[in-house]
Amino acid sequence: MKNFVIPEKSLFPIQNLPYGVFSTREDASPRIGVAIGEKILDLKSIKHLFSGPHLNGNQHVFEKSTLNSFMALDRKAWAEARSTLQKLLSEDGQLQDSSYSRSFVAQSEAKMHLPVTIGDYTDFYSSIHHARNVGMMFRKGDAPLLKNWLHLPVGYHGRASSVVVSGTPIKRPWGQICPDNTEPIFSPSRFVDFELEVGFLIGGAPTELGQPVPIDQAEEHIFGLVLVNDWSARDIQKWEYVPLGPFGSKNMGTSISPWVVTMEALQPFKTQNVHREKQPLKYLQHSDDYNFDIKLEVHLKPNGASHSYRISETNYKYLYWTPKQQLAHHTVTGCNIKPGDMMASGTISGPTPDSFGSMLELSWNGEKPLKLENGETRKSIVDGDEIILTGFCDNGKFKIGFGECSGVLLPANQ
Repeated sequence: MKNFVIPEKSLFPIQNLPYGVFSTREDASPRIGVAIGEKILDLKSIKHLFSGPHLNGNQHVFEKSTLNSFMALDRKAWAEARSTLQKLLSEDGQLQDSSYSRSFVAQSEAKMHLPVTIGDYTDFYSSIHHARNVGMMFRKGDAPLLKNWLHLPVGYHGRASSVVVSGTPIKRPWGQICPDNTEPIFSPSRFVDFELEVGFLIGGAPTELGQPVPIDQAEEHIFGLVLVNDWSARDIQKWEYVPLGPFGSKNMGTSISPWVVTMEALQPFKTQNVHREKQPLKYLQHSDDYNFDIKLEVHLKPNGASHSYRISETNYKYLYWTPKQQLAHHTVTGCNIKPGDMMASGTISGPTPDSFGSMLELSWNGEKPLKLENGETRKSIVDGDEIILTGFCDNGKFKIGFGECSGVLLPANQ
């Protein structure tokens, strides 16, 4: 009897092999695993099988409770781990032997944990459709894009301590709001929103302070992608963001998916970079395609409902600025990076109203409430609502899935 069977149209075929950190009731210690079909392969239990030239002597990285040490190795080691796993997990591979049956656990029986210790978190603003929508809403009569937007990947430094794994509830935050441009009050946010994003995790050796990562070396530091919901309190943000940008409106919680999909798994889904409306400066130029056809959806499960409703369908390929450009711009000042740092895309919106990546856009700042299939309407997220992000690639031969990135909004503290 085989140790695992990959169901047809599985989001976790042998071409995917995303990394995560899990525990079980029998063994509560978090450990590194790989999703295969409906199972998780425990890498700690098979670390001795990674005997190639780049991993021999480094098997200890699979004993850790996060991916940071493994991610700190180089791309050659990542590629070797992937090829080793694909060989071991093939139909006649060594891991199909019954002696390895205890190395697999059902995903349904596992608890997922934050896959990395995130040292620093940066949030970009890289979707031109989202940026234009926001500009049209809040700068009526002016050009929707600020002058700098087509010249550089706009971003800000976020709060790493409040990045949480999918399934962690988020509390409605308190803060200063200024209703109708009168005087500010201290109140729970009245406009909590989701932001559909995709983040990349930094790998490779840490860089030295003062040493930029040139764009032609950026790929050496991009380990993999995760889904991101960067929760936002729009009314708090509206009052605080001038002149230095988001602060308390964005630090109450950022949810990420538990599985890290490697860049090697995404290679078959590369697609053309978005056409540049202006040629960027030389340090941001790269001629190769580094964009990906990842189908993204947002589902909302209303408080008390038995099922969810899809409210948005978009694609990663709409991003104007690529991960290479984001990383090159982030470090051009000499800012150092280290394994486990996360850089998120910013809200990903497409060109049509059903492809917008936030409730701010879907309800057009509350002017056009979004109507759900059950008849309810939403201008923002209400207490008890669950937001579920999903993502996958599909080339007709196999799918590459990210799993879910979900979170329930809890009432504010009393």
